[in-house]
Amino acid sequence: MNDEAEEEPSLPPGLLSRLRACLECVHADIQAVLKHDPAAHSLLEVLLTYPGLHALCVHRISNILWERKHKLSARVLSHLGRFFTGIEIHPAARMGRGVFIDHGMGVVIGETATVGDDCILFKGVVLGGTNRTHQQRHPQLGQGVVVGTNACILGNIEIGDGARVGSGSVVLRSVPQNATVVGVPGRIVDRKSDRTRRVHADLDHAALPDPISSTLRSLKDAYAQIHERIRALEHHLGMDPSKDHDETAIHSTAGNQPPRSVREPMPTE
Repeated sequence: MNDEAEEEPSLPPGLLSRLRACLECVHADIQAVLKHDPAAHSLLEVLLTYPGLHALCVHRISNILWERKHKLSARVLSHLGRFFTGIEIHPAARMGRGVFIDHGMGVVIGETATVGDDCILFKGVVLGGTNRTHQQRHPQLGQGVVVGTNACILGNIEIGDGARVGSGSVVLRSVPQNATVVGVPGRIVDRKSDRTRRVHADLDHAALPDPISSTLRSLKDAYAQIHERIRALEHHLGMDPSKDHDETAIHSTAGNQPPRSVREPMPTE
């Protein structure tokens, strides 16, 4: 009989700490759901009925497998998670703590993408690549970024901390911190007209600015000012503002010919 004590089986070096960190991330993800979703009424409800949370849990396990070079097992587990949740997260993607994927159907997060702590992703968000290289080719999201429904962020670009991406936007260029991007392609909203400065991380969709509408309103206001100045100039020159000067100018340039609608019909061969 061997007097030496048999060595107890132990986990591979670093795996225990990695699993502990994974559980801490899952706990932070659960707290994020309870914090941001008013429809979450209990912890049990969140654990059983939130596919975004389920997808993150599956990803954190598949990410451990990927980092330990079990790539096929990681891809298979990720595929199963996609099948059951409708959310596709590549095992190599880096996900922060306290991430909230709301509803989540159709969300796609690529291989080299990074999602920082406390980010919120809504349904249909795509973090995609734009080339076939094996280098970093997907978006890098900072902390507290909010990405609205069906928004696409493409390429190796950086989205700064606290940035907002409006629903349906297509972002192709990097976004600075605390900026708001809307439109196709995405345009950064002027901070002076950015009403989202009053919006917290929940993303009040009703407060999203519309840069195109703002531009049209500015053009309308400028037109009104020019119109008033022209009227004032006509009054100063003693011109009759009720006379249609545009029609007179058109007739003079056309050789005082009446419009084609009142001319004689053109001869046919």
